[in-house]
Amino acid sequence: MKKEDLPKKIPVFPLSNFIIFPKTSVPLNIFEPRYIDMVNDSMSSNKLIGMIQPKVLKDQNKSEPSLHNIGCLGKIINFNKTVDNRFLIELKGVIRFQILKEIETNKKYREFQINFDGYDEDLNNKKEDLKFSDLKLIFKDLKTLFEKRGFIINWKALEKQSLDETINALAMASPFTIEEKQILLEAKNLNTRKSKIAEILNTYILDEFNNTTIQ
Repeated sequence: MKKEDLPKKIPVFPLSNFIIFPKTSVPLNIFEPRYIDMVNDSMSSNKLIGMIQPKVLKDQNKSEPSLHNIGCLGKIINFNKTVDNRFLIELKGVIRFQILKEIETNKKYREFQINFDGYDEDLNNKKEDLKFSDLKLIFKDLKTLFEKRGFIINWKALEKQSLDETINALAMASPFTIEEKQILLEAKNLNTRKSKIAEILNTYILDEFNNTTIQ
């Protein structure tokens, strides 16, 4: 997709504890009526939906939560309707966006005016200068953490992906907090995201070390 083809306004799906990164794909089970409407409308137009993290709702008088400023535009690449009228979709991350303002509509779901300034690299398919061997060395501890939390990382399979797909997939699937994943999403570029993962990982390693006692 080219930047000039990107929309200036998008429907937004504010889903708690869920983040999608560019060049990663995730399945979604859509059952709320307003998001059924959103997917229907999206399927009949450009198949694009914005995924974004809601902030904690502090103002109990507000019917809708405030949202983080940065989310990720996703494209529906698979669509199935179940016998009980739910939608099972697969969404692929395209490019990050920044919210400018909410648009008043009569629709049940929320729409926002957005821009993609500073995120052109998300659309870039060129090979990165980072070496996968360096990545594997840096994330050796991440692999250990994944396995301690019950995740099994297939490094051979990851090597078949592009480097940005690998880093984004690891960031999305990692056992980090949702706040830490939001930091990774907002990292300016791939190199910065790689460094941020390493920084966050170091805090986990330090915590595990400090929590280890000699019996």
